[in-house]
Amino acid sequence: MAEKSRIGILGLSHDHIWGNLKDLAASSNGQLVAAADPHPELRAQITKEYGCPTYASAEELLDKHKLDAVYVYGDNAGGVDLMVMAAALGVHIMVEKPLASTYAGAARAIGAARHAGVQLMVNWPIAWWAPLQKAIDMAKSGDLGEIFQVTYRSAHAGPRELGCSPFFAEWLYDPQRNGAGALMDYCCYGAALTCAILGSPSRVTGVSGRLRKADLPAEDNAVLIMQHARAISTTTASWTQSGHMTSYEPMIYGSQGTAVVRADGQELWLANEKQMNGTKRRVSLPDREKRNATEFFLHHIRSGKPISGLCSAEVGLMAQEVLEAGIVSAAEGRTLSLPLPVVALR
Repeated sequence: MAEKSRIGILGLSHDHIWGNLKDLAASSNGQLVAAADPHPELRAQITKEYGCPTYASAEELLDKHKLDAVYVYGDNAGGVDLMVMAAALGVHIMVEKPLASTYAGAARAIGAARHAGVQLMVNWPIAWWAPLQKAIDMAKSGDLGEIFQVTYRSAHAGPRELGCSPFFAEWLYDPQRNGAGALMDYCCYGAALTCAILGSPSRVTGVSGRLRKADLPAEDNAVLIMQHARAISTTTASWTQSGHMTSYEPMIYGSQGTAVVRADGQELWLANEKQMNGTKRRVSLPDREKRNATEFFLHHIRSGKPISGLCSAEVGLMAQEVLEAGIVSAAEGRTLSLPLPVVALR
């Protein structure tokens, strides 16, 4: 495939889109064709920055342009229909994490992609941290021994406090469009990381609460516990934390070593019986196709190589099942066994 892949944007209200657009503009493998979003302010912004035509609806964009792939960057609930629509046209799909707002929605999107024979990628921004890529490789290869725990905490003071756009914050705070509150927004990372390393857990226990922000319609803090046959992992979320001191540090514990990613994904520390306090490991710059979501996605749709690992649809669906189980567990005060039936539980 010599020509650049033609990319359409379906939704602009997820703030992560702007970083991916910069990567797309810098890529020699893809080009932005058009964007669709119901908000005129966002359409004006992308036209000003990139000069592409825009549309108020995805239907109109898909009707007027022949595309190779789309980026889906609206709210979690609405993204499912957009993915199904794109798949029906034979268009490859990259969607920002998590895959959907519900387990049933995620299964529907994956079913549509599989039926159409198109690639479906879930972008987890932490996937492009070279130290985390190395840590996952070590865990999967057995370098850390038998993995018995994965833990990850995502936390900040809240979407508005962090500086998210009003368009993004509006649906993040809406439990219908987001799927929950902080639990969906931030527990998703640790759920996906755990599933990528250990596979789907057998049981999930969730605890959530509106601890500091009484005006929110959803929880501002949550913890999910995932149980495997020989492992127990946790994923924690907070929209009320002061500072980032304990945030964004994936930890992988094995029988022969511990791996911790620090400094906003820039450092890999390893500890074992000989180096009890850990040492910083030098990590090489990854190959081009593993440096950001755009290059990874374009590499796979152009080569035809199936997407595997953390950003695969399969891991995305497992993570969505964990999130669904955690939401129900927290609401009902009970541990849920997996697999769940592929139906809307809420």
